[in-house]
Amino acid sequence: MSLTLTRSKTDRPDRPDRPDRSPKAVRRPGFERLGPLPWIGPAVLLILAVVVWPVYEMIHTSFQRISPSGFVRGPAGLDKYRKLLGETDLVHVLTVTVVWTVVVVGVTMILSLALAQLFNQEFPGRRLTRWALIAPWAASVLMTAISFKWMLNQTAGVLNTAMVDLGIIDSPRDWLGDPSTAWPWMMFVAIFVSLPFTTYTLLAGLQTVPAELYEAAEVDGAGTWRTYRLITLPLLRPAFLVGVVINLINVFNSFPVIWGMTRGGPSSDTATTTVFMYQLKDTDIGESAAMSVVNFALVVIMVLLFLKVSRWNEEDNR
Repeated sequence: MSLTLTRSKTDRPDRPDRPDRSPKAVRRPGFERLGPLPWIGPAVLLILAVVVWPVYEMIHTSFQRISPSGFVRGPAGLDKYRKLLGETDLVHVLTVTVVWTVVVVGVTMILSLALAQLFNQEFPGRRLTRWALIAPWAASVLMTAISFKWMLNQTAGVLNTAMVDLGIIDSPRDWLGDPSTAWPWMMFVAIFVSLPFTTYTLLAGLQTVPAELYEAAEVDGAGTWRTYRLITLPLLRPAFLVGVVINLINVFNSFPVIWGMTRGGPSSDTATTTVFMYQLKDTDIGESAAMSVVNFALVVIMVLLFLKVSRWNEEDNR
């Protein structure tokens, strides 16, 4: 007769207990289940508070009838946008805004590229000149604009006094009262305050280029321009694109320089879309909000088009 013996789990030799790895047995603490949310949550809330909510209020206000004293009189539909499109100065303001942005950003990038290349070289006093370049960036933009306004003053300005004393001009000129001379001076100030950030952005990009590449190019007999064109510029592209995008947004929305120097006058001859929007709020808050919506849309479209043309996310596989 055969005897069949069966052993239960308890009859097996002692062995270390193995944890149950079934999905039901995996218990993560509540804090861990939230993932990265606790870390990015404050940033998301800040963005919602300072970006999304104001944009919503701006769009909502553009569809309201609001008195100059701030009382809402009811919905206005598209009336504020129709009124904005009927403004005689709108086409002129849009045109000069485009010219203003292209000239200031273009000249800023060219000069910053040259300065970054200079500061990337070893020369006596380099540290001092680097610190000196920070000054326009550290100072308030509005304060800088007002300082230049005083310097260009027709009666007591330093520029007129010096030019009259030197015999360059016969009588003091109202540099900011004439749009033909006001625009170049405002562009100069805008470039002046934009140079530090852009130069340091490009300088940071230059300092990431490996020195071995330049040594290899020198061994291959490549000239200075060829090395710069084939090595420096391609590797500088990410920093260059960052500088262009940030400058496009800042210059297009530039307010302190123009408002501090001319307040957009005479009339709206020296006003960009941002300044024109501020001028409209004295007569119609809803129309001013409509101008803000148009301005916001133009900035988004402009940046997206630039990133598309420059192929921001496209990897060069050649």
